[in-house]
Amino acid sequence: MSKKRALLSVSDKTGLLDFAKGLVAAGYELISTGGTATFLKDAGLEVLDVASVTGFPEILEGRVKTLHPAIHGGLLAKRDSDLHREQVSQNQIDYIDLVCVNLYPFEETVKKAGVTEAEVIENIDIGGPSMLRSAAKNHQDVTVVCDVADYPAVLAELAETGQVSAATRRRLAIKVYHRTAAYDAAIARYFDQVDHLVPDILTLSYKLEDSLRYGENPHQKAWHYVSDQAESYTLQSATQLHGKQMSYNNLQDASAALDILNEFQGQTACVVLKHMNPCGVALGASVKEAFDKAYEADPVSIFGGIVAINGVVDLATAERLHAIFLEIILAEGYEAEALDLLKKKKNLRLYQIPQGGNLAQAQIKSVRGGLLIQDANQALAEDWRQVTHLAPSEDQKADLEFGLKIVKHVKSNAIVVAKNGQTLGIGAGQMNRVGAAKLALEQAGDKAKGAVLASDAFFPMPDSLEIAADYGISAVVQPGGSIKDQASIDVANEKGVAMVFSTTRHFKH
Repeated sequence: MSKKRALLSVSDKTGLLDFAKGLVAAGYELISTGGTATFLKDAGLEVLDVASVTGFPEILEGRVKTLHPAIHGGLLAKRDSDLHREQVSQNQIDYIDLVCVNLYPFEETVKKAGVTEAEVIENIDIGGPSMLRSAAKNHQDVTVVCDVADYPAVLAELAETGQVSAATRRRLAIKVYHRTAAYDAAIARYFDQVDHLVPDILTLSYKLEDSLRYGENPHQKAWHYVSDQAESYTLQSATQLHGKQMSYNNLQDASAALDILNEFQGQTACVVLKHMNPCGVALGASVKEAFDKAYEADPVSIFGGIVAINGVVDLATAERLHAIFLEIILAEGYEAEALDLLKKKKNLRLYQIPQGGNLAQAQIKSVRGGLLIQDANQALAEDWRQVTHLAPSEDQKADLEFGLKIVKHVKSNAIVVAKNGQTLGIGAGQMNRVGAAKLALEQAGDKAKGAVLASDAFFPMPDSLEIAADYGISAVVQPGGSIKDQASIDVANEKGVAMVFSTTRHFKH
């Protein structure tokens, strides 16, 4: 029986030497290409160059080296086929029993600052995916390895039984198809973005981050996949410092909290969130002041909620946080004493988030049988058009902008009442705007006097404005655009309420 052969050609050489030595110990002859062959030879291993197998040199700056019948015939030949055995023999092709390939680092290359398209194109692997697919197709006879994490399992089986089991070969082959699909998806996505194309066929690639305990409810299974896109303000770019695994609902809430916090880059802000809606948001001169104001905005709903802060948590703030039952705290940092105190709560999840952020370029949502994709809502107001006789003061303008930044993240129909950089009342997810206004204003109560009100969409009738005026609201921002805008303007003028149109709607479903 001829010696077993393994073809190794990798960009990421992590763990390669130990893997190659293990293969040699298991009786494999090594075949390799270019830099991989040099690496193994320099380590003292005997390696057969691909060119000596194919009888053809590497050409075109290495673009063509393994695309040859001597390679793919050795991979694709079915060992139990008389025809295949005869043709392999006639063409003097040797079987290749194991392939280990990881691809040119295309995904990493496109993320480099200042990368040129020529460099991107040279990192599109051709031979690698071809070998992986050939080996995966013939996994009945060939072991294919595309992930460094699988090296130990393969070597363990070889050491124990002298072969890789059929079940493992099948598992590794399936992994290959996922890997090559993700690789091609990344290439397609790059050109779509560069050329501003909307593809007829959408290919997405996400990597499994966690198998979750359950989904929204205990009877639902769930998994957390993460994008390979370079987005900085995400949980996968944060560091978990303490606490148990995140749940499905935790991940949704934490993501929503980061979206809101992202609105306040350069300001010290605190977001308290529950069930994908903010229940308290505030600005402060310090982290503690921001938290205290956010807590005071709704001291009931914070129970079991999430707190996100774009600053460093000090001991004084930690003492306040420690006194409340919370699921998650997200902050840019923690003083040592503050972290020690918060860690005393075994299940409290503590995350350190990166400084500065950005919104995802696109938002994806599943619907029955498909996906909806839209640009991320990075707008605020197209215009700040005064439509009433009374103009808002500078303080009111600041609060109107603050309220509008919040209301765009509140489920529609949405109303936010705010004053002095603090939410006082939030009406979320109501079937009519009057209901949302009543909820927000009732929560604000007497504090609504002199406060401002932000609406995610226009007032179809003046009734919401009338209620707001009765509570003492001093200024309103809404997008305008209703055929009955003038009726609301007339009520605002009559009640002495300043009103501006942002001309930008912020529905959130």
